[in-house]
Amino acid sequence: MPEISRFFGIRVEMFYDDHIPPHFHARYEGQRAAFMLNGDLMDGSFSGQAHRLVREWVSQHEGALAENWELAQQHLPLKRIPPLT
Repeated sequence: MPEISRFFGIRVEMFYDDHIPPHFHARYEGQRAAFMLNGDLMDGSFSGQAHRLVREWVSQHEGALAENWELAQQHLPLKRIPPLT
């Protein structure tokens, strides 16, 4: 699964040809979760602070996430998305 971003110990990844609805995966300190492209938790669990950081990152990059989702569905290389700073 390609890593598309990493910030504050949070690794953000997206599968190729993944199921709908459009989403991404994140890992943090042994936690795993799937998030909708708007930052809502879809599956798994994430600590409150880590989830807030993911939501802030998504608010800055929702368009890039949607673009990567389309690329992943076509099995094309995904673009790196800048980390939250």
